[in-house]
Amino acid sequence: MNYAILLFLVLLFFGMPVAFSIGLSGLFFFMLTPDLPWTILVQKAFSTTQSFTMLAIPLFIFAGNLMNNTGITSRLVKLSNVLTGHMHGSIGQVSVVLSTLMGGVSGSAVADAAMQSRILGPEMIKRGYNRGWGAAVNSLSGLIVATIPPSMGLILYGTVGEVSIGRLFVAGFVPGILMAIFMMIAVTWSARHFGYKPDHDKPATIKEMGKAAMESIWALLFPIILIVLIRGGLMTPSESGAFAVFYALFVGTIIYKELTWKKFLDTLISSVKDLSVITMILGFSGIFSYGVVYDQLPRTLATSLLALSSNPYIMMLIIILMLMVFGMFMETTVITLIVTPILMPIIQKFGIDPVQFGIIMMTTVTFGTSSPPVGVSLYTCSSIMGCSVGETVRQSWPLYLAVISTLMICIFFPKIILFLPNLVYGVAM
Repeated sequence: MNYAILLFLVLLFFGMPVAFSIGLSGLFFFMLTPDLPWTILVQKAFSTTQSFTMLAIPLFIFAGNLMNNTGITSRLVKLSNVLTGHMHGSIGQVSVVLSTLMGGVSGSAVADAAMQSRILGPEMIKRGYNRGWGAAVNSLSGLIVATIPPSMGLILYGTVGEVSIGRLFVAGFVPGILMAIFMMIAVTWSARHFGYKPDHDKPATIKEMGKAAMESIWALLFPIILIVLIRGGLMTPSESGAFAVFYALFVGTIIYKELTWKKFLDTLISSVKDLSVITMILGFSGIFSYGVVYDQLPRTLATSLLALSSNPYIMMLIIILMLMVFGMFMETTVITLIVTPILMPIIQKFGIDPVQFGIIMMTTVTFGTSSPPVGVSLYTCSSIMGCSVGETVRQSWPLYLAVISTLMICIFFPKIILFLPNLVYGVAM
């Protein structure tokens, strides 16, 4: 399997698409292991995509795209502006608050970052904001979406690692809000440094905030309804994805009346494009993951890491550094599918709660999408904002500190993450 992993990294280095890099590496493993029947290769490629739990991913992606075309996103922008208009770098603050509110709508950090760059980017440039600064804020604020439900990464992690998705969803709220607070502090500091003035001299009144909140009430209620339905046993995560699609259609056609047939067809086409890539990665990763388990790579890595330290905090820091490096070169979906089965035995040996680790892992690997050298979100936002990647990275360091601060709190104070899931579901045995 070591040669297959090496081939995977080489193919990525030379620019081959991730899905084909994984598929060819898995094929190479079977070629080097003649004792394995080739029927397993075909079975694993199909069985990975046939999981009922995985059905939540296409449904939530479709629901998120629907909500972006039903007026929900525009109302959330208005609410964010009302809440942050009195703060320095107000449009940057809108980006952070919008990501926090969009956590229950988008589910994808890269999609959220790209959307915000398109919506808020022109206004940032119009006001004279540094393009790299705007790209940095839009890119890094998308990380909040990785924790606040319904995060696509948490669904993948819960499925592969056999961890309760309901507990993961509930656990994501506090870290997501903490990250939003730290990012707003970072945006305020950097905005003062650049001299970006607030839009308003004083905060909005309770009446203004209440009016904007009522206009966005259907979006604000969405994640709460999901948690209640899953916790109440009325729906599985996959069924809640179907509910999300129905909810978006209901709001778009009955409440806001902004969803036209043209918008619906455009949403359908863009969702299919998004899902085609994800489905290929899911299918080929099944082959790759089988090779990882067959060669007992998790046990080998666990033994090696145990030899380094017996301290769970040090081990967690080592794993985070490793995940950050992976995140710089690979997509979040790929890392989650390949690395989760490897790391689960390790964290269990150290007594680390799988829910706590899931939040930390998804935050870390998503962090890689905004980090050089090949972070997808970093390149996407830089391209949309019309600046170099280097300029974006130079403006990102206060926000990098905000993310790292959140991770440190999650590592050293696990009760902050586990408080809500233990309250809602009871203490895990």
